[in-house]
Amino acid sequence: MEFAFTQEQEMIRDTAAAFLKDASTSAAIRAAMESDLGYSPELWQRICTEMYWQALHIPEEYGGMGLGYVELVAVLEQMGRYLLCSPYLATVGMATNALLIAASDSQKAAILPQLIEGKTATVAFNGGRSVWDSSAVTATYRREGNEFTLNGDYRYVLDGHSADYLILAAREVGSRGDEGLSLFVCAGDSAGVQRSRLATMDQSRRQATIQLKDLRLPETSVMGELGAGAKPLAKILDLATIALAAEQAGGMQQILDITVDYTKSRSQFGRTIAGFQAIKHKAADMMLRNEVARSAVYYAACVADDALCAGPLAGELAEAASIAKSYCSEGYFKNTGEALQMHGGVGFTWEYDVHLYFKRAKASEHFLGSSSYHRERVAVMLLDTAC
Repeated sequence: MEFAFTQEQEMIRDTAAAFLKDASTSAAIRAAMESDLGYSPELWQRICTEMYWQALHIPEEYGGMGLGYVELVAVLEQMGRYLLCSPYLATVGMATNALLIAASDSQKAAILPQLIEGKTATVAFNGGRSVWDSSAVTATYRREGNEFTLNGDYRYVLDGHSADYLILAAREVGSRGDEGLSLFVCAGDSAGVQRSRLATMDQSRRQATIQLKDLRLPETSVMGELGAGAKPLAKILDLATIALAAEQAGGMQQILDITVDYTKSRSQFGRTIAGFQAIKHKAADMMLRNEVARSAVYYAACVADDALCAGPLAGELAEAASIAKSYCSEGYFKNTGEALQMHGGVGFTWEYDVHLYFKRAKASEHFLGSSSYHRERVAVMLLDTAC
């Protein structure tokens, strides 16, 4: 396995960094935070029409670029670095993967080109539980002839208040565990769907609650085999976890850069604080965490590539995703905490951007599973292997 970027991958990463540095400024982030959508529709259309990032790993037969997960992670890392407010993680990191993994050819042909053109989508599965697997699904469905009736609630749905398409995980009435779990796709404004924004700590990323009240869907809305949605859902969540970890790694790098620049400009006792040994030690520790996080993320991206094409490393997807997420979640929050200390009192003020990264770090730590959740998951995998 080659652990170095190709020339094309470097170009994708550098282009993303240059675009986002100009487009996702502090002023743009704060304006998006105050909007109803939580992002700028104009910027989203620029991303879709100029950069074509939403098509990165969609196969060429559906109008995509046909690239891999490493390229996707390279872009997500820069999005996390510049704290981009957009439905990209929900649409590409979650819903597009769900379609690639579980949808029929006709569903892919119908929806993927729309996502490439700028439509948005998300995945709803968690009924409000503190777990991030199939056991979190509480919504139910009942078959009635050639139709299905869905009822139940979802929480923590990324951009669920505005997504054009919803991919819903629901279980057959009376089923438990992995049995009877199915995936459905429908329009976000379907009759029987009620959506509302959640009040969250991280104002730069929207979450929503979704209520299904006798939502009636045709048989063509079922993704994959009816009642066999647990394995696809697990794979979808692992891929989303890697995508989120990539964002975290990017945020870790940016908060280090911001903090080092600040320490070079802040003077105390007649010298810049960047020259103090204690500050140097903190910065060195932050940099070390960044490098380890990046290594974990890009290895996980290589595994994700194999998982999407049934390669030899496909069986390592869950382990690689949990390793990357556990380390990045802990490292990101630790780095933002150090940044607040190194900024002193101004680090907590609205005028500086440190608090924006601090809130994103804490919110992303818990979304799709905290560090402790994923470490326990890895431990269970290792113990199962040993036995």
